[in-house]
Amino acid sequence: MNEISGALLAWYDRHARALPWRGISDPYRTWVSEIMLQQTRVDTVIPYYERFLSRFPTPADLAAAGEEEVLKLWQGLGYYSRARNLLLGVRQVMEEKGGVIPSDPKELEKITGIGAYTAGAIASIAYGVRVPAVDGNVIRVLSRLYGIRSDASAPDTRRRILSLADDLVPAERPGDHNQAVMDLGATVCVPGTPDCRACPLASFCNARSLGDAADLPFLPGAKPPKQQPFTVLLVLSGGRVLARKRTENMLNGLWCFPMLPGFLSETELKEKIPDELHPESVILKKEREARHVFTHRVWQMQIWTCRVPSDVPTPRGYQFLDPGQIRDVPWPAAMYAALDCLQACSMKA
Repeated sequence: MNEISGALLAWYDRHARALPWRGISDPYRTWVSEIMLQQTRVDTVIPYYERFLSRFPTPADLAAAGEEEVLKLWQGLGYYSRARNLLLGVRQVMEEKGGVIPSDPKELEKITGIGAYTAGAIASIAYGVRVPAVDGNVIRVLSRLYGIRSDASAPDTRRRILSLADDLVPAERPGDHNQAVMDLGATVCVPGTPDCRACPLASFCNARSLGDAADLPFLPGAKPPKQQPFTVLLVLSGGRVLARKRTENMLNGLWCFPMLPGFLSETELKEKIPDELHPESVILKKEREARHVFTHRVWQMQIWTCRVPSDVPTPRGYQFLDPGQIRDVPWPAAMYAALDCLQACSMKA
């Protein structure tokens, strides 16, 4: 075992975070945890992971589930394509591999939703295979440790980091080593200014010796997220509200209220309301404004209530949901402010 990995594992033995997916050798549970942890904080993931595994304790249980139930359990965790791909991947394992999750990283990468990082994590943590698992935390740690000052998003730099990560993984405890690097990046070698005094690798670290750890990894300036204004309509008919299940790639399979591009006035809204909803008799009221930040865009929303007669037909592509259905279907976090408005309107009615 090399000196760096030895120092890292000794630190990990003393400071490893106590997490519900650790201390087990179950590739399915490792798989679920790693998918949930992508671009999501650990403390956010823990209750979702526990609920998910309580409902779907085995790959067979998840494979038999409907997509809408899976998305409902995922509701609020974001990046919903992860949930859909996890479901597809588990079904693929059941159909093609008899329910046995492979230990070979290359075979794991053939499964829907599993990339090189997740394959490395599953193989090393669950099966003890000597293979790296390189995520954003690992890129940051190794960029500082080895003084890599080229663009960390460039293919040549990524290949160099992957090679260095592979060289570091010991034959003994490869899973613990990979988790140790992740923990170091999450708790000590953090973005911005790291806590070098608490770092077990400080004596090996190039960036610490040159004093530019806070500047690494080097990444080109990110573009600011695109601002997208919408008018969100809560179309109320009796005790029901109009909504639709999205078919677009973004938030596919989740439910949303009618959304019109731009911030519209009351007059403009009435002109856009479908004839079957009898726009001449609707009651419109602007309720509040809200915003939701996605990775590359921001939805700026003005939320209006639109009360229509109880006997109006349902516009094509939409459904009128009763209160029980509203609770049961999966909603994206972007609709939470509108759902709060809906609840407030229901309490007033």
